[in-house]
Amino acid sequence: MTQTPAIVKLLNGCVDLHCHSGPNPFPRRIDHAEAGKDGERLGMRGVLVKSHHHNTVMDLLSMSDRLAKISTPVFGGITLNSMVGGINPQAVAMSLRMGGKAVWFPTFSAGRHIECHPEGVGFPTATVEVPSSRVDIHQEDGELIPEVYEVLDLVKESGAMVTGGHMETESITQLFAAAKDKGVTRMLLNHPDYVIGADEAKCRELVGYGAFIEHETGFYDPEGTKKWDPKVLLDWIERIGPEHTVVASDLGQKDRPLPVDSYIRVATALLDLGLDERSLRQIFCDNPAFLLGLDD
Repeated sequence: MTQTPAIVKLLNGCVDLHCHSGPNPFPRRIDHAEAGKDGERLGMRGVLVKSHHHNTVMDLLSMSDRLAKISTPVFGGITLNSMVGGINPQAVAMSLRMGGKAVWFPTFSAGRHIECHPEGVGFPTATVEVPSSRVDIHQEDGELIPEVYEVLDLVKESGAMVTGGHMETESITQLFAAAKDKGVTRMLLNHPDYVIGADEAKCRELVGYGAFIEHETGFYDPEGTKKWDPKVLLDWIERIGPEHTVVASDLGQKDRPLPVDSYIRVATALLDLGLDERSLRQIFCDNPAFLLGLDD
């Protein structure tokens, strides 16, 4: 894709908090090292690689020789689906203490996700059969299970980021309230208008706990999956505020755009719609850098 010097300069130092590179049971266009190499085109300060199925930190440690030759750092984390034992503090401790930067609460194993995508409808077909089961974060009385608090203690200990995964909004609200009480300062809501179903009022409530609201270029890219109108994204940014907004790619899958190409197209569209350059850098560069702890 053609990239103008102006947009490359403007996006220099951006950060992608939602890259689905491989290895993975789902077919991927790029692996984690190639994701970092792609990020070099924009001088990215970091790429956070996510798997719904396993702890990506171990992937990165095994690729250390390749990653050492790439200027864009690549970071990993763990998603608390049934494949890692659900809300599993021991798995979280290993991931974070070996360099993990993020804990995603259940995605594929969340009740909300299962309701929206029964039997995996709408997602790629895995190359191997991957057993999956529902993971809940509540006790019978509606209170959070003790393991949630243990995970949040580990997140606070490491300074990592926690996300609400693909859970329903009230569960995410309960999680973020508990995280704030624990002193966690890095919280993220992924794609409010995809699976989650969080409206403006709910997003504002979550922002009140210190959360950022993430939107995906892969949904607004004319060559991406949803091809949503970038005007909708601009409206989200204006209503919630660039100071509380993050843009990430949610890309890396086979037959989808490269993350950097998508960043360029969507950023250009936002500028053409009137978003100012300072706000653009805040949502593509500054806010995600904070969430990854790059300036600590």
